[in-house]
Amino acid sequence: MFAIRIHETGSPDALRYEEIETPAPGARQVRVKLRAIGINYIDVYHRTGLYKLPLPAILGREGAGEIDAVGDGVDAARIGERVAFVLDAPSYAEYALVSAQRVVRVPDAVSFKDAAAVLLQGLTAQYLCFSTYPLKKDEWCLIHAAAGGAGQLTVQVAKIIGARVIGTVSTEEKARVARDAGCDKVILYSQTDFVSEVKRITNNQGVPVVYDSVGKDTYEGSLNCLSPRGMLVSWGNASGAVPPIDPLTLMSKGSLYLTRPTLGHYIATPEEYAWRANDLFNWIAEGKLRVRIDKTFPLRDAADAHRYLESRAAMGKILLTP
Repeated sequence: MFAIRIHETGSPDALRYEEIETPAPGARQVRVKLRAIGINYIDVYHRTGLYKLPLPAILGREGAGEIDAVGDGVDAARIGERVAFVLDAPSYAEYALVSAQRVVRVPDAVSFKDAAAVLLQGLTAQYLCFSTYPLKKDEWCLIHAAAGGAGQLTVQVAKIIGARVIGTVSTEEKARVARDAGCDKVILYSQTDFVSEVKRITNNQGVPVVYDSVGKDTYEGSLNCLSPRGMLVSWGNASGAVPPIDPLTLMSKGSLYLTRPTLGHYIATPEEYAWRANDLFNWIAEGKLRVRIDKTFPLRDAADAHRYLESRAAMGKILLTP
């Protein structure tokens, strides 16, 4: 099979399109013939070495396709089943081996591209809004990078709950995308100080929660947007890692909470994984959640896809297809 591997960390040029042996499933594993592969910032963190992988390594942590082989202990009737997975196997390849308990069924009403586009970012949006800080109806929240793939999904999940959403974006075009996703208010941080705007919108009260995937460039302003006892959910580092924070800063700004969640801890059991994934697939089938796919690249062009992701020009999900 063909796969994208790295032999050393670095720029997108480190991504190599290589032919390697097609793996056979082991005990309690399934082999998935991939039809669509999701690209996420965690892939960049692996490529650059921010998150360490043993090398050489196949990149990617999200994909959708059909089970085409099973290992011992797995019912052969599962061959042909439409499935998706996240985090549990490398996905920048034509095939992936996944634990049979760590794939979720994809309904016929959901395409492989939508499944691969929604799983990591959609599961993240679901756990952020339902579990990390459970949003309430009519409650304000601030979502940074609201026009990105994950941002749009988080906005939509917040609106499914009934919350009021302030989104930040960098351009007028992205502002239109954020409004289309459901933002009640949109701030162009390239033109306006987002802290002042949040205070104006909320009558100087601030918001009880900020969902911040940007990191270094926004974390201080995010803290300043919070109401007393509010929570900064720092769940991404698109602009760089957040520097160390003195806990006394949280006290002085209003007895604030700071958390750095990660998806793996919110889908640790098959039951929780299925609950969150089924929410997403049901919302898609019911028309409540729209997946915006920005661009699709052939697998061999993964380096170009990474360059596009890091340019921050994307207004939706980026996919690879084998």
